Amino acid sequence: MVDSRPGHESVRWGDLPNDDHLLNVLSGADPGTPSTEPIYLVCTHGRHDACCAIRGRPAAAVLAAAYPNQTWECSHVGGDRFAANLVFLPHSLFYGHVPATHAATLAAQYNKGSIVPAYFRGSAAVSAPVQAAQHFAREAGLSLSVDALHPIAVHQLAPAQWQVLLDNDGHPLEVKVSAHLTTINAALTCAATAPGQARTFTLTTPINSPSDPPLGGGR
Repeated sequence: MVDSRPGHESVRWGDLPNDDHLLNVLSGADPGTPSTEPIYLVCTHGRHDACCAIRGRPAAAVLAAAYPNQTWECSHVGGDRFAANLVFLPHSLFYGHVPATHAATLAAQYNKGSIVPAYFRGSAAVSAPVQAAQHFAREAGLSLSVDALHPIAVHQLAPAQWQVLLDNDGHPLEVKVSAHLTTINAALTCAATAPGQARTFTLTTPINSPSDPPLGGGR
């Protein structure tokens, strides 16, 4: 059982003798055995899309060689066009287009508590607008720590525009993003045909250094 909520990240292991026993796990009646070891998932679901197996299996092999007890091949995690897809738990960090030669390096940086922007897709623990806001904040030079830039509030300003407030080392940071569909004249996955469409986010206002007082403080 993995909890990926920001600030509550945890991993617990246990046996599941039957489906009904899952209710005991969810209720806390069976807390399982806590673990401080991260888990590395690699999507190798070739039946869903061949790209996931073609690109995922080599990445899984490299990760398993470095971290044999923590690496798992898994079924579909979404985003076939990003294969090879890696998911690092408990923070639910998604990496895409990962060359097999870089898989172990990304895991090593995660073990140190850091994100590698080059292949980073975002965290499934937060919504897509928050993921985009965190991306632009890191692109502006803010913290690459996995525990930084947690969301404080999200306000939808329009059907495809959001104002996101992030916790930047105790200070609120405002990031405004918008989303739109982009047509790409290419097959985005092994099973797809051209053209394809993808949702992309853009930064709508520049990111400035926060001038507000620390969260919870007064002027």
